[in-house]
Amino acid sequence: MLIASTLPLAWAQAPVPRFASLTIVVFLVLFVGSLVGWLVASVLGFARARAFGPATRWFAFTCVCLLGFNLHLLAVAVLGMTETDPEKVLSFGAFAPLFLLLGSICAVIGFLRLTNPRP
Repeated sequence: MLIASTLPLAWAQAPVPRFASLTIVVFLVLFVGSLVGWLVASVLGFARARAFGPATRWFAFTCVCLLGFNLHLLAVAVLGMTETDPEKVLSFGAFAPLFLLLGSICAVIGFLRLTNPRP
């Protein structure tokens, strides 16, 4: 009985996991690179959509959805650092796959709209 009552106290004082500084640098470089990459891809896609047809516009929408996915992950991380209720953070983070689903739908539509294959 005594062990069962002190178990939550042991969990509350569990050590916080530490990451190597190189891990954080690699993560930040990859995260910022993906944000810039999807932003450039979406801008170029919308700029080229007039010349190359509607399929390019759908691929640009896919890039915007993946940019939204990255921004949503950033928002979940910021909320996780400031919010004390983990349920609120997890319920907000549960919508992250929505951007992936929308991006995949836009990519499928873009592939379906591709016309004039090379001979």
